[in-house]
Amino acid sequence: MKEEQGMSILVKRITRMTVSLILLYGFYIALHGHLSPGGGFAGGVIFALSMIHITLAFGAEGVKEIMSKAKASFLESAGALLFLLIGVSGILSGAFFLNFLPTGYEFRFFSGGTMIFSNMAIFIKVGAGLFAVFVVLAFLGPEGHTEDNDGGEK
Repeated sequence: MKEEQGMSILVKRITRMTVSLILLYGFYIALHGHLSPGGGFAGGVIFALSMIHITLAFGAEGVKEIMSKAKASFLESAGALLFLLIGVSGILSGAFFLNFLPTGYEFRFFSGGTMIFSNMAIFIKVGAGLFAVFVVLAFLGPEGHTEDNDGGEK
């Protein structure tokens, strides 16, 4: 990542140290959502916020090395498709989103059947989608916005 853009060297160093922990926490929240509060949506929000953290510290060029607009769009679409495939695969068992995996014992990691996979699909979709929304709002701005178009006098 380039040192000339973004914030001060202190902010960049702290960001390098903390972003991986924030990402790990987001994965934890998504993976354990069937056992404790959290899940795919909350984990996806944490993932998107870690990408926003990198963007704020290193500038737009710093995050393009990790997540481009095309990659974010692909991941969002892949998350939605994966979630749909999990739901449709339940039809083979008898109903839409019916659990077709063994459930195991309560409060064990693999006790949720297909819920872990659903949480991860939503994690991918929400994380990539919220980051894409941030990129559009932060770098592209409102479409068609000009100085003369704000409703005020010229």
